[in-house]
Amino acid sequence: MSTPTVGVLALQGDVREHFAALAAAGARTCAVRRAEELAGVDGLVVPGGESTTISKLAVLFGLMEPLRERVRAGMPVYGSCAGMILLADKILGTAPVTSGGQEQETIGGIDMLVRRNAFGRQNESFEAPLDVKGVEGGPVEGVFIRAPWVESTGERAEVLAVHDGHTVAVRQDALLATSFHPELTGDHRVHAMFVEMVRSARG
Repeated sequence: MSTPTVGVLALQGDVREHFAALAAAGARTCAVRRAEELAGVDGLVVPGGESTTISKLAVLFGLMEPLRERVRAGMPVYGSCAGMILLADKILGTAPVTSGGQEQETIGGIDMLVRRNAFGRQNESFEAPLDVKGVEGGPVEGVFIRAPWVESTGERAEVLAVHDGHTVAVRQDALLATSFHPELTGDHRVHAMFVEMVRSARG
Protein backbone atom coordinates (compact mmCIF):
# COMPACT_ATOMS: atom_id res chain seq x y z
CA MET A 1 0.00 0.00 0.00
CA SER A 2 1.42 3.37 -0.97
CA THR A 3 1.60 6.15 1.60
CA PRO A 4 0.23 9.37 0.11
CA THR A 5 1.01 12.81 1.47
CA VAL A 6 -2.17 14.62 2.48
CA GLY A 7 -1.94 18.25 3.47
CA VAL A 8 -4.31 20.09 5.78
CA LEU A 9 -5.07 23.70 4.93
CA ALA A 10 -3.72 25.29 8.10
CA LEU A 11 -5.00 28.85 7.90
CA GLN A 12 -7.64 28.46 10.64
CA GLY A 13 -9.73 25.69 12.14
CA ASP A 14 -9.33 22.20 13.63
CA VAL A 15 -6.08 21.24 11.91
CA ARG A 16 -4.52 18.92 14.53
CA GLU A 17 -7.57 16.67 14.70
CA HIS A 18 -7.36 16.06 10.95
CA PHE A 19 -3.64 15.29 11.22
CA ALA A 20 -4.42 12.56 13.76
CA ALA A 21 -7.28 11.07 11.71
CA LEU A 22 -5.25 11.07 8.48
CA ALA A 23 -2.25 9.47 10.17
CA ALA A 24 -4.51 6.75 11.57
CA ALA A 25 -5.83 6.20 8.04
CA GLY A 26 -2.31 5.62 6.70
CA ALA A 27 -1.30 8.98 5.23
CA ARG A 28 1.68 11.24 5.74
CA THR A 29 0.53 14.71 6.76
CA CYS A 30 1.76 18.27 6.48
CA ALA A 31 0.43 21.77 7.00
CA VAL A 32 -0.36 23.86 3.92
CA ARG A 33 -0.19 27.63 4.26
CA ARG A 34 1.65 28.61 1.07
CA ALA A 35 1.46 27.71 -2.61
CA GLU A 36 4.82 25.91 -2.55
CA GLU A 37 3.55 23.64 0.26
CA LEU A 38 0.40 22.90 -1.74
CA ALA A 39 2.55 21.78 -4.67
CA GLY A 40 4.07 18.97 -2.58
CA VAL A 41 0.86 17.15 -1.56
CA ASP A 42 -1.15 14.36 -3.21
CA GLY A 43 -4.40 15.46 -1.58
CA LEU A 44 -5.73 18.13 0.75
CA VAL A 45 -8.16 18.48 3.65
CA VAL A 46 -9.97 21.79 4.16
CA PRO A 47 -10.94 21.73 7.84
CA GLY A 48 -13.82 23.08 9.82
CA GLY A 49 -13.52 26.53 11.30
CA GLU A 50 -14.89 29.85 10.07
CA SER A 51 -15.33 29.65 6.32
CA THR A 52 -15.25 33.40 5.72
CA THR A 53 -11.96 33.72 7.63
CA ILE A 54 -10.39 30.77 5.81
CA SER A 55 -11.48 32.23 2.46
CA LYS A 56 -10.07 35.69 3.23
CA LEU A 57 -6.77 34.24 4.46
CA ALA A 58 -6.46 32.01 1.39
CA VAL A 59 -6.81 35.10 -0.80
CA LEU A 60 -4.40 37.09 1.40
CA PHE A 61 -1.74 34.34 1.33
CA GLY A 62 -2.02 33.91 -2.44
CA LEU A 63 -3.47 30.43 -2.10
CA MET A 64 -6.95 30.75 -3.59
CA GLU A 65 -5.97 30.54 -7.26
CA PRO A 66 -3.41 27.73 -6.73
CA LEU A 67 -6.10 25.80 -4.82
CA ARG A 68 -8.56 26.24 -7.67
CA GLU A 69 -5.93 25.16 -10.19
CA ARG A 70 -5.12 21.98 -8.27
CA VAL A 71 -8.82 21.15 -7.94
CA ARG A 72 -9.31 21.63 -11.69
CA ALA A 73 -6.29 19.39 -12.27
CA GLY A 74 -7.94 16.59 -10.28
CA MET A 75 -6.27 16.79 -6.85
CA PRO A 76 -8.44 15.00 -4.26
CA VAL A 77 -9.80 17.37 -1.61
CA TYR A 78 -11.94 16.64 1.45
CA GLY A 79 -13.78 19.49 3.15
CA SER A 80 -15.52 19.14 6.52
CA CYS A 81 -18.07 21.74 7.71
CA ALA A 82 -16.45 25.04 6.66
CA GLY A 83 -14.52 22.98 4.13
CA MET A 84 -17.81 21.87 2.57
CA ILE A 85 -18.77 25.53 2.12
CA LEU A 86 -15.43 26.29 0.49
CA LEU A 87 -15.77 23.39 -2.00
CA ALA A 88 -19.23 24.52 -3.09
CA ASP A 89 -19.72 26.24 -6.42
CA LYS A 90 -22.52 28.31 -4.85
CA ILE A 91 -23.36 29.29 -1.27
CA LEU A 92 -26.28 30.87 0.58
CA GLY A 93 -26.07 32.97 3.71
CA THR A 94 -23.76 35.69 2.43
CA ALA A 95 -24.63 39.14 1.17
CA PRO A 96 -24.27 39.74 -2.58
CA VAL A 97 -21.72 42.30 -3.76
CA THR A 98 -21.98 44.76 -6.64
CA SER A 99 -19.58 42.77 -8.83
CA GLY A 100 -22.32 40.18 -9.23
CA GLY A 101 -20.44 37.55 -7.29
CA GLN A 102 -20.78 36.71 -3.63
CA GLU A 103 -19.21 38.23 -0.56
CA GLN A 104 -17.34 35.04 0.31
CA GLU A 105 -15.05 33.46 -2.28
CA THR A 106 -14.95 29.70 -2.54
CA ILE A 107 -12.48 27.24 -3.99
CA GLY A 108 -15.40 25.53 -5.71
CA GLY A 109 -15.36 22.26 -7.60
CA ILE A 110 -18.52 20.54 -6.37
CA ASP A 111 -21.71 21.37 -8.24
CA MET A 112 -23.80 22.11 -5.16
CA LEU A 113 -25.57 24.96 -3.43
CA VAL A 114 -24.68 25.06 0.30
CA ARG A 115 -26.43 27.01 3.05
CA ARG A 116 -24.09 28.29 5.77
CA ASN A 117 -25.02 27.71 9.45
CA ALA A 118 -28.13 25.85 8.29
CA PHE A 119 -28.40 23.63 11.39
CA GLY A 120 -28.27 26.57 13.79
CA ARG A 121 -25.90 28.38 16.11
CA GLN A 122 -23.06 27.04 18.28
CA ASN A 123 -25.39 26.24 21.20
CA GLU A 124 -27.55 24.15 18.83
CA SER A 125 -24.70 21.77 18.00
CA PHE A 126 -25.61 18.07 18.09
CA GLU A 127 -24.51 14.55 17.22
CA ALA A 128 -26.38 12.03 15.10
CA PRO A 129 -25.68 8.58 13.60
CA LEU A 130 -25.37 8.67 9.81
CA ASP A 131 -25.36 6.01 7.13
CA VAL A 132 -22.61 7.18 4.77
CA LYS A 133 -22.42 5.54 1.36
CA GLY A 134 -18.99 4.01 0.86
CA VAL A 135 -18.27 3.68 4.59
CA GLU A 136 -18.72 0.12 5.86
CA GLY A 137 -19.16 -1.08 9.44
CA GLY A 138 -22.33 0.68 10.53
CA PRO A 139 -23.34 4.29 11.07
CA VAL A 140 -20.83 7.13 11.39
CA GLU A 141 -21.35 9.45 14.36
CA GLY A 142 -21.80 12.91 12.88
CA VAL A 143 -20.80 15.92 14.98
CA PHE A 144 -22.60 19.04 13.72
CA ILE A 145 -21.25 22.41 14.92
CA ARG A 146 -22.80 25.49 13.24
CA ALA A 147 -23.03 23.11 10.32
CA PRO A 148 -24.08 23.81 6.76
CA TRP A 149 -26.30 21.61 4.66
CA VAL A 150 -26.60 21.11 0.91
CA GLU A 151 -29.66 22.74 -0.61
CA SER A 152 -29.23 21.16 -4.04
CA THR A 153 -26.72 19.26 -6.16
CA GLY A 154 -25.98 19.05 -9.86
CA GLU A 155 -25.94 15.88 -11.92
CA ARG A 156 -22.27 15.08 -11.28
CA ALA A 157 -22.49 15.35 -7.48
CA GLU A 158 -23.36 12.16 -5.60
CA VAL A 159 -25.23 12.37 -2.29
CA LEU A 160 -23.55 10.11 0.30
CA ALA A 161 -25.51 10.90 3.48
CA VAL A 162 -28.72 12.62 4.56
CA HIS A 163 -29.85 13.81 7.99
CA ASP A 164 -33.40 14.95 8.74
CA GLY A 165 -34.09 15.30 5.03
CA HIS A 166 -30.99 17.39 4.32
CA THR A 167 -27.91 16.33 2.36
CA VAL A 168 -24.85 16.31 4.65
CA ALA A 169 -22.22 14.43 2.60
CA VAL A 170 -21.42 14.70 -1.09
CA ARG A 171 -18.82 13.37 -3.49
CA GLN A 172 -17.99 14.60 -6.98
CA ASP A 173 -15.09 12.92 -8.76
CA ALA A 174 -12.04 13.40 -6.47
CA LEU A 175 -13.81 15.85 -4.15
CA LEU A 176 -15.51 14.87 -0.89
CA ALA A 177 -17.44 17.11 1.51
CA THR A 178 -19.30 16.60 4.78
CA SER A 179 -21.37 18.95 6.94
CA PHE A 180 -20.12 17.14 10.03
CA HIS A 181 -16.76 16.64 11.77
CA PRO A 182 -15.60 12.99 11.71
CA GLU A 183 -12.17 14.12 12.92
CA LEU A 184 -13.67 14.83 16.36
CA THR A 185 -15.03 11.35 17.06
CA GLY A 186 -12.06 8.96 16.96
CA ASP A 187 -13.76 7.13 14.06
CA HIS A 188 -11.37 7.40 11.11
CA ARG A 189 -13.45 5.65 8.44
CA VAL A 190 -14.35 8.81 6.50
CA HIS A 191 -10.69 9.81 6.43
CA ALA A 192 -9.77 6.27 5.37
CA MET A 193 -12.21 6.57 2.47
CA PHE A 194 -10.58 9.85 1.47
CA VAL A 195 -7.06 8.44 1.72
CA GLU A 196 -8.16 5.65 -0.64
CA MET A 197 -9.45 8.33 -3.02
CA VAL A 198 -6.00 9.93 -2.91
CA ARG A 199 -4.28 6.61 -3.57
CA SER A 200 -6.58 5.95 -6.54
CA ALA A 201 -5.87 9.39 -7.99
CA ARG A 202 -2.12 8.70 -7.80
CA GLY A 203 -2.61 5.54 -9.83
